[in-house]
Amino acid sequence: MCMRCHENGVTRLLLTRIPHFKSIIVMAFECAHCGFKNNEVQSGEAVQEKGHRYECKCTTKSDLNRQIVRNSTASVSIPEMDFAAPPAQHSSLTTIEGIINRFIEDLSIGLEQRKEQQPEVYVAIEKLLDKFRGALTLPEDGEDHEHAFTLVLDDPTGNSYVENLCVPNVDPKLTMHTYKRTREQEIELGMVNPDADDEQQEQPRGPRINMREEAEASKGVIRAVKEASESNEVLSFPANCSSCNAPCDTRMQMIDIPHFKDVIIMSTTCDICGYKSNEVKCGGAISAKGKRITLTLEDREDLSRDILKSETSGLSIPEIDLDLIPGTLGGRFTTVEGLLRQVHDELDRRVPFLEGDSVAAERRQKFVAFLQKLQDAADGKTFPLTLVLEDPVANSYIQNIYAPDPDPNMKEEEFERTL
Repeated sequence: MCMRCHENGVTRLLLTRIPHFKSIIVMAFECAHCGFKNNEVQSGEAVQEKGHRYECKCTTKSDLNRQIVRNSTASVSIPEMDFAAPPAQHSSLTTIEGIINRFIEDLSIGLEQRKEQQPEVYVAIEKLLDKFRGALTLPEDGEDHEHAFTLVLDDPTGNSYVENLCVPNVDPKLTMHTYKRTREQEIELGMVNPDADDEQQEQPRGPRINMREEAEASKGVIRAVKEASESNEVLSFPANCSSCNAPCDTRMQMIDIPHFKDVIIMSTTCDICGYKSNEVKCGGAISAKGKRITLTLEDREDLSRDILKSETSGLSIPEIDLDLIPGTLGGRFTTVEGLLRQVHDELDRRVPFLEGDSVAAERRQKFVAFLQKLQDAADGKTFPLTLVLEDPVANSYIQNIYAPDPDPNMKEEEFERTL
């Protein structure tokens, strides 16, 4: 039923997924009688383990065009304007400019009545509206515009998202922080019973395990994996598919990388949806210092080197403008060529907001050109290249084809970790 004319309209539902993000439900309502239209977005995912807080510095018009998934539990604030908006009634898929326009519309409601009844409130709202209107006049380029501002999107469920304009590299204007939810936030989300005390809330989460018991349990797992590796046995344990949540098996085996350390390779295959994943975990103690490995790629033979990129390692190749933050792709044990192709495939399939008619043609062309440079590097058409692995826990490795002698094309440096 249309809430404007009370006739029957049509609501369309679409379950879709934003790559590198989550599943969302897009709902669109349209009334053929009065022309009223409305759209809404709801998260199709469960509440995440931690909350997410995005901080986006807006200095140019392109920043205003960033797409945003704002969950109904997310609050928005602009510190420069001393403005904070509580969570909205509905989720939405919009832009930063769209959010500001919505604030202007909401604050303008009943403004003339306030002018007569509450003149002080009227003056304060008018000043805020002037700031919002000024924020919509950001130039095409520049950094120090008088109306530049920082938009903060805080979602305790972790189901909101702000577009990265520098994909696949780090966006210097966008930062994301994760945090542990407070008890008050969990009560608002309906995750805990407000009438129960803290001890009662902790009981369903499982028995407490002290550090010594946990360490002994970890040693037992590692011992079992080592015993299986000595007999060339592959361990298998039940798990759930991260794509369709169907029961599946995860296989695990420990192997020894010469001149490095033991690593655990894990592989998961889902027979229901066909999803496949593999990951590498390093064994042993954490090194006292981080390690930076710099390899100069001069020919196709260098592309055949074995490489272990841990889940804590960052990867960069300056010649093709590739810069991956730690955590991207997880842990991988492959060749240099294989790693470059995996990066290409992941970026080609799963980068959000680069498909459809909403993306700017210039930005799409820039990204396609980057993918072509990455493809040429994997095909051995671009030399020389400088590959840099920076791992704060020194769990990454590149094969030395001259071992045990030093490799003239590879340099290893140790560095102190920051706090």
